[in-house]
Amino acid sequence: MGTRLASSAMGPLLKRLLVSDGPGAGIPGSARRIRLSGLVSFRGEKRTLTEKDVRKLAATLVERAAAGPGEPPFPADETEALTDTLAATLLALGDLDMDDVQAVHLGAPALARSLRTAAPAPDGLSADSVHFLGSLTEWACLHILEFFTQRSTFVARTLVEQSRGRQELTAKVDEVIRRTPRVDARDAEFERRYLAYVARKHGSLTIYGVDLEGAQEKWPLDVAYLSLEATGTRLTEEALLHALDAGGPADQALARHARVLLRGTAGSGKTTLVQWLAVSATREEFADDMAYLRDRIPFVLPLRTLTRHGERLPAPDRFLTAVGCPLTPPDGWADRVLAAGRGLVLVDGIDEIPEAERDRARRWLRDLLDTYDGNRWLVTSRPTAVRDDWLASDGFTELRLAPMSTTEVGTFVRRWHTAAGPEAAPYEQPLLDALRTTSDVAQLATNPLMCGLICALHRGRRGFLPRGRKALYEAALSMLLTRRDRERDMGTPYGIELSEAPQIQLIQRIAYWLTLNGRTTMDRSRAESVVREAVPAITEAAGHDPDTVFTHLLHRSGLLREPTAETVDFVHRTFQDYLAAKALVDRWDIGVLVRHAADDQWEDVIRMAVGHARPRECAEIFEELLKAADAAPDRGTRLRVLVVAATALDHATEVAPEIRERILARTAAVIPPSGVEEARELASVGRAVLGLLPGPEDLDAEAARNVVITATHVVDDTALPYLARFARHGDLTVRSQLMWGWSRFDPATYADEIIARLDLTGLDVTVTTDEHAAQLARLGLRPERLDLRGGLTAEGVALLGASLGEVRLLRLSGVVAQVLESVPAENELETLSLDTYPDGGLGVLRRLTGLRHLSFSSDLPMAPADWEALADLRSLATLSAPALALRGMPGSLRLPVRALHLTGRGTDTLLKTVGRAFPRLETLSIRDFLAVGTVHDLTPLAPLEHLTHVTALGAEFTGTEHLRPAVELLVSRTPTSPEGSRP
Repeated sequence: MGTRLASSAMGPLLKRLLVSDGPGAGIPGSARRIRLSGLVSFRGEKRTLTEKDVRKLAATLVERAAAGPGEPPFPADETEALTDTLAATLLALGDLDMDDVQAVHLGAPALARSLRTAAPAPDGLSADSVHFLGSLTEWACLHILEFFTQRSTFVARTLVEQSRGRQELTAKVDEVIRRTPRVDARDAEFERRYLAYVARKHGSLTIYGVDLEGAQEKWPLDVAYLSLEATGTRLTEEALLHALDAGGPADQALARHARVLLRGTAGSGKTTLVQWLAVSATREEFADDMAYLRDRIPFVLPLRTLTRHGERLPAPDRFLTAVGCPLTPPDGWADRVLAAGRGLVLVDGIDEIPEAERDRARRWLRDLLDTYDGNRWLVTSRPTAVRDDWLASDGFTELRLAPMSTTEVGTFVRRWHTAAGPEAAPYEQPLLDALRTTSDVAQLATNPLMCGLICALHRGRRGFLPRGRKALYEAALSMLLTRRDRERDMGTPYGIELSEAPQIQLIQRIAYWLTLNGRTTMDRSRAESVVREAVPAITEAAGHDPDTVFTHLLHRSGLLREPTAETVDFVHRTFQDYLAAKALVDRWDIGVLVRHAADDQWEDVIRMAVGHARPRECAEIFEELLKAADAAPDRGTRLRVLVVAATALDHATEVAPEIRERILARTAAVIPPSGVEEARELASVGRAVLGLLPGPEDLDAEAARNVVITATHVVDDTALPYLARFARHGDLTVRSQLMWGWSRFDPATYADEIIARLDLTGLDVTVTTDEHAAQLARLGLRPERLDLRGGLTAEGVALLGASLGEVRLLRLSGVVAQVLESVPAENELETLSLDTYPDGGLGVLRRLTGLRHLSFSSDLPMAPADWEALADLRSLATLSAPALALRGMPGSLRLPVRALHLTGRGTDTLLKTVGRAFPRLETLSIRDFLAVGTVHDLTPLAPLEHLTHVTALGAEFTGTEHLRPAVELLVSRTPTSPEGSRP
C-alpha cells in the first residue's frame, strides 16, 4: 500500500479534506473546544467540498492504488462499492466527537477504527476488499494526523489542553479527597486485627462423627468447603434469557447480585457458605472468582444470637458486641465502613427466630439498607420460613441452595475420608458403591450434614448403615453420646458416667424448651435450670450434682455447644428437632404438634414425632393433621399441612392402608401445584408423589412446568420414566427444567432416558461436569446453545470438541479462558455471556468475528486494551454489562453497538460516556434495583441520532427536550411504587 500510494501522491488529495486556519490557539469567541466537524472542508456554512467531491477524491485514491504493479489488491467488480464505502468512511471524520489534539493523541490505528465504527459497515465486500479498505483508511489517517500537527494552532492548542487537563485533574483529586472520609490509622490497624479474628473464628468446620479415635475434631475450611449450586426461585422468561442471573455457584451469587436472599433446607450448607464468604473476604490474595470480595469487611450476624432475649436488633456500632467479638473497634468504625460501601453483611438464619419477630427483623434490615448504599448483603433462611418476594421490594434476588448432586456427594465423601485419617480409607470406596446402588442411602445423602453423618456411621459401624432417617439419627446419637468417649478412652473427666438413655432424657428437655419457644439458642442459666429441674426424676443421674451433670452434657455429649460464654445451642438444628419430637411424644403433647402443623419451624419435628410414635399414636397424629388441613384458611396453608403429613408417612413404622390412601388422595387434590414453591414442597413427599402427578397431555405450559419441577426434585430413578414423557414438550420452560434436573441424577442414566430424547430447540444445554460433556459426546449431540459451568475442566472442554465450532450461544461460568481458546477460528458463535473476564483480557474475543451479542457480569472496570478488543468486533450489536465496567472506557473509543443494557449502580453518572462512545445506539436500558428514584439527565444522549428507546427501572428523566421527538421513554414499575409506571 505504501508503494502504491506514495506521500507525494496521497498527501495533496487528503489535504483537500481539511480547512486552513490562522495563528493562535483558537480560544477567543468560543467557550467550547472545536470538534473535527469544524476542521473539515465538507461541513459548515463555508464548506469548499461537497459529498460528491469527497466521493471523487475517494475514487482517485482507489484508482491510484489499483494502478500500481503486481496483483490487484481487490476484485475489479468491487471498485464502485469500495469507493462508496471509502467515501462514507472519510465523511465520518466530521462525525467524531474530538478535536485535532485529541485525534493526534489517539494515533492513526485507533483513529481509523473510530472512523470505521462511525461509518456504515462494509456491505457485500469480499475479504480482500475489506482488508484493503482497512489499510487504506489507516494510511489516510496517518496523513491526516500529519496535517493536524502542521497546523499553526496545534502547538498552542496542545499547551492549552495540557494546562486545562492539569487543572481538571487537580480539581477532581481535590473533590475525591473532599468526598473520601479520612481513614484514621486506628481503623486500618483495627481492620487488620479484626480480619485475622474472623479468619480464625470462621476458618474451620466441625466434622460430625469424625472425632473418633485418631481423627482431628475440625476441618480447615479450605479443605472442607464444597461449592454448591444456587438456583433461581422462579423460572421466568427473563431468567431463561439471562441464565447466569438465574443461578450458578452459591459463592458467586454476590458477585452478580448486591443483595441475595438464599433459601436452603436444614443442613444444606447455608451457614457454611456464610463462613466461606466471611473468611474469603479476609484474604490478601484472591482467586479470580472471589476477587469481588476485595476490600470488603465481613459482618457475620446470626439472628439466633442477636435475638435470644427478644431484644432490639443492633445498630452497626453494636454488630461486634452482639455476636460476642472481643475486639473493640474505634468509635464510628462500622458506620464508616458501611457508609463507604465496603461492607459484606451476612445475616444468617431468618428461620431461626420466631415468626412473630421476622417482620421486625425485616424493618431492621430495611433501615440499614436505606442508610447504607453500595454494600453486599446476604440473608439466609429455610425455604418456607418467609413468603415469596419477602425482600424483593428491597432489591433482593431470591436463590435456593440446590440438593447435592451425585458428583458433589462423591467429592464430599472422598474429602471426609481424607480428613478422617488413614484408618478410614478402607471404607471410602464401599460407601461410594453403596450410594450408587442403595436408593435408601442415596435419598438421605442430599446435603452436607446428612453426608457427614452417613460417612461417620459407615466407618463407625465397620461398613454397615442403618436404614431410614430415624434409624440414622438413633445411630448418630448412640455414637455421639456413648461410643465417642468409650472409643477414645476418655474415662470420666467430670466424675460422671451416664448411659445413653438418661443423657437423651435430659438433653431432650432442652430441645423441647427451645422448640416450644421458637428458639435455637438459650441462655446458659436457663439451660442449667432445665437440667436442674429434670435431674431428680432421672434415676441414673439423681445422685449427682445437677450443675456437674449439665457440664458433662455440655462438654461430652457432642450435641450441645457454647456459641458464647452465656449461651447454649445444639451443634445442628436437626438434632434439636429430633429430640424435641421425642419429648413431645413422651409427653403426648399432640395438641402442640397440631397447632404448629403449618409452622415451618415444626415441619421436621412433626415428621420425627411420627417416627417416635407407636402405631396407635401415629394414627391419631395423622387424623389430627387431616382435620387441620380441612380447617386451613387458604390453599397454601392446606398444602403445607398435607405435605407434612404425606412426608411423615415414610417415618412411621406402621400405618393403616386406609390412612395412607386418605392422605395421598387429599394431597392429590392440590395437584398440579400452582407455583414453584408448591412444586418443591410436593417433591418432599418423595417417590409416592410420582403416582399422583398427571401426564403432559391435559396440562397447560405452566402446570406442566410445575409438575416437572416436582419430579426433578424427587431424586430417584423412578422419576425418569415420568420425566421422559415431557422431553418433546413444546414449552421452553418445561424443557429447561428437564435440563436443570440433569445434575440431580446419574449422568449416564439421565442422558439416555431424558437428554437423548430432549428437543434442544432454543434450549441452553447446561454442562456442569466432565461427565456431562462425555455423555453429550457419546450421544453425538451438538447443541446450538451451551451453558458451561465451573465444574468443567480442560478435559471436559476437549470432549465437547467440534460442538464448540457449531454453537451459536455460549454462556460461561468459571471456565472462560479454556473454553474460548478452544473455540475454532471458523465458528458460528453469535451470543456470548461471561460471568468473569478471561485470563489475559478480552483479546481472545477477536477470533469471534461473527459475535453479535455480548454480556458480562463483572463490575470491575475493564482495561483500555479490552475495550479496543471490543471495538474490533465489527458485528457486535448488543452489549450487556454492569455500569461500573464502563469507567475504564478510553475517551476516543467508538463501538458499533445498537442496543446497550446497563445494570447496577452508577448508571446516572455514565450517560456522558454512552452519548460519546456508542454513536449508533438505538436502544438503551438501565436497571438498578438499588437506585429507585434516581434522576437521569438525558442531555448527554443528544448526539445519538439513531436512538429510539430509553428504558429505566424506577428512575426519573430530565433533559428529555434535547432528544429527538421519536425517542420513546419508559420508566418501569418499581417494587416500592404501587402507583405504577409514569412516562
